[in-house]
Amino acid sequence: MAWACDHGPVRPSLTGYPVNLLVAGRRCVVVGAGRIAARKVEALLAAGATVHVVAPEVGDAVAAWRDEGRLTLDERPFRAGDLDGAWLATAATPDPTVNAAVYEAGEARRIFVNAADDPTHCSCTLMSVVRRGDLVVTIGTGGRSPALAAYLKDRLGAELGPEWEVLLELLAEERGALQRAGTPTEAGDWRRALDSGMLDLIRAGRVPQAKELLRACLSSSSD
Repeated sequence: MAWACDHGPVRPSLTGYPVNLLVAGRRCVVVGAGRIAARKVEALLAAGATVHVVAPEVGDAVAAWRDEGRLTLDERPFRAGDLDGAWLATAATPDPTVNAAVYEAGEARRIFVNAADDPTHCSCTLMSVVRRGDLVVTIGTGGRSPALAAYLKDRLGAELGPEWEVLLELLAEERGALQRAGTPTEAGDWRRALDSGMLDLIRAGRVPQAKELLRACLSSSSD
């Protein structure tokens, strides 16, 4: 059975190249200071960015972070020069005119711009994220359905418990030991180790046994 639907007006393509932006210590500008902007600011602060906010009206969360010295703030309308020296810009306003101005200023300065819920004025889009330590899983829908991305984030978040963070630590530790010993890490059968029941042992609190099982699997694969 064939399915057909009306896709509506032609939308800009948001198919891109997924990356993990290392923004620690880098100037990131957020235009807007309401509820949505606060979520963007919070994520940037968590990543160690140097955050500067520009907005004529400021919500409680952003004001509190300003008072705590966690960000800088200009309480006024956006100006193109606000992006001078920035590495990333976020437009989080309900005004498409402001979002367009941020986008155009970013394009002129070769700065990536994300506009919340405004794909026309984006040169980068954000993903829904599930974090377990250094284990990061991202979900994107090309900007077409944030609700689906949030739903999948909750589903994956429920399935990926803290044991996955421990698993990653064990794998990274063993990989580092092999590298220090001069052993090629690609020679080990990591897939066999992951399928060996290590995760069940970690869930049961038997981390030393999981570590022994990992080493046994890697050792036998190199014989």
